[in-house]
Amino acid sequence: MKKRILSGMRPTGRLHLGHYFGALQNWVRLQDEYDCYFEIADVQALTDNYDNPEKVQKNVREVMMDYLASGIDPKKSTIFIQSMIPEIAELTVFYSNLVTVARLYRNPTVKTEAKQKKVLFGNDGESITYGFLGYPVSQAADITAFCGEVIPVGDDQLPLIEQCREIVRKFNHIYGEILKEPEALLSENTRIKGLDGNKMSKSLNNAIYLSDTEEEILKKIMGAVTDPNKIKKDDPANPDVCMVYSYQKLVNPNIETVCAECKAGKRGCVACKKELVKCMIDYLKPIQEKRKYYEEHPEIVDDIMREGTAQARSEAQKMMSEVRKHMLINYFD
Repeated sequence: MKKRILSGMRPTGRLHLGHYFGALQNWVRLQDEYDCYFEIADVQALTDNYDNPEKVQKNVREVMMDYLASGIDPKKSTIFIQSMIPEIAELTVFYSNLVTVARLYRNPTVKTEAKQKKVLFGNDGESITYGFLGYPVSQAADITAFCGEVIPVGDDQLPLIEQCREIVRKFNHIYGEILKEPEALLSENTRIKGLDGNKMSKSLNNAIYLSDTEEEILKKIMGAVTDPNKIKKDDPANPDVCMVYSYQKLVNPNIETVCAECKAGKRGCVACKKELVKCMIDYLKPIQEKRKYYEEHPEIVDDIMREGTAQARSEAQKMMSEVRKHMLINYFD
């Protein structure tokens, strides 16, 4: 019997190359080895978009189309919408009794995200919402509602998996051994920086999205950061500090030639960028063609989401039946 994988993304916008190479590409490979459940985490997206539900609603379909275009196969994997599984919310409430506020404050991932979003913890908690602080509890419910055993993550997400494991151990100690402790499966790919060398971010406009047009790709790559010490076209350069070279490694099969010519001063930055533009467009073409198909057939997208969510809920209902039984709250069963 295959082990079960649980992973997902927040629908806060279209997915970019960081999502693709950091997660989606890996998920596609895992579909043949594991029983995969992939979540569109709209409830977690609302923790910092609670005042903009239209954005989250729109991006649910955007993320779904990116999933499908990237190769997530609904015949091999179950894709579901988080908010449509009320059992996750129920589990979140039960788990919230097992985690102290102090422990949530200490979670390194929560600290990092709070800093990025300029949310301050403070002694009085005035500037942080209950939902934002407690989303690791919700994530533990995501995982355990479907008996998730293997969780593909980047190293920055490891504290969240450890928090889930703590919750599982405490629940099992109190109510009996029914929950499985998940294991993290680290992605082989390192985190991809934006074209300007900073963290990939929509606000910085430094990311290439899977659905970008050729014109958008050209404009972004031509503005990418290269080796600042390369002044003239024929100056030798250090490819390791060049974002263009970093992206060439992802999509250019002739990367060894690129590296050698760069170091020898036989490659100008403008020509290198133009080559990257062509390689990037060619690489994304099959993904974008598949995405275009789903854009033109929204009813197919809706059917896949509906069917996947129904299947996922059936699994969550089975788990919740056991949870209620062990917590002695199955009063009428």
